[in-house]
Amino acid sequence: MKLQTKIPLNKQSNNLIDYNSNVLLLGSCFSENIGEKLSYFKFQNDINPFGILFHPKAIETLIFNAVNQKTYSEKDVFFQNEQWHCFDAHSKLSNISKEDLINQLNKKLNLTTKQLNNSSHIIITLGTAWVYNFIETNRVVANCHKVPQKQFKKELMSVDAVLKSLKSTVKLIKSKNPEASIAFTVSPVRHIKDGFVENTQSKAHLIAAIYQIINEDNSICYFPSYEIMMDELRDYRFYSVDMIHPNQIAINYIWEKFQSVWISDEASKIMLEIDDIQKGLNHKPFNLSSSAHQKFLQNLKFKIKELQSKFPNISF
Repeated sequence: MKLQTKIPLNKQSNNLIDYNSNVLLLGSCFSENIGEKLSYFKFQNDINPFGILFHPKAIETLIFNAVNQKTYSEKDVFFQNEQWHCFDAHSKLSNISKEDLINQLNKKLNLTTKQLNNSSHIIITLGTAWVYNFIETNRVVANCHKVPQKQFKKELMSVDAVLKSLKSTVKLIKSKNPEASIAFTVSPVRHIKDGFVENTQSKAHLIAAIYQIINEDNSICYFPSYEIMMDELRDYRFYSVDMIHPNQIAINYIWEKFQSVWISDEASKIMLEIDDIQKGLNHKPFNLSSSAHQKFLQNLKFKIKELQSKFPNISF
């Protein structure tokens, strides 16, 4: 009996992710979910240097500033609710010190520039096509930082506007790193605060634009995380308590699908070794001083040493 409709997936034919790869993940919170998995399995990766970025324009702005080596200064930050913020970054970078925020912005932007130059894979997760335009400067922001909503104009990016933004992002990346594999995905998180119909329209605009750019450039890939969530996992038991975000079961499921498409077979074997070590490191013994536990620790130390002799970049 067939109890699911399966999304057909094919293994990437070239440039698969392995333990020599360097992966940059940008975008919506689902990038962080995949990035955390890559980190657990000790792949070289960097996740959202400027924090979660929900829409295409925010990602384009980050890439543009990184490629053009922008330097942040006092004019790029503002004070609100007892903290300093930047409209280009997520609130996790906000700081009570203006100087510390500016320094952190420049440090993170330099890291982004370095990652753009060195990454073998760049994975971009788009969350929404809804954007907020700051009326005072007529500029789309990455995050509103709880500035009163009357100071913004909320707009839905058209398919053409999304496509233009994605093309700009891809062109900027390729100007610095033409060999990097670029993959887009759409976050399975539903932005229902925009409205149920409005969320569907937003996701449709993102998907339509991605497929247009893929049709024009066959070097760009699409991973259907949104479709897997909506179709294969269409049951509320796969959602967190807010009924909006995928729960850990769903994240693990989509990760396994991602692994089947993007991770090399050889790397998948090494992942089993790393998983065994990670579980060993997290093991809580009943008796720390027992001979059995000491033997367990020695064996674990040997496994780590053996793995690091093959992959010096891996650390625990």
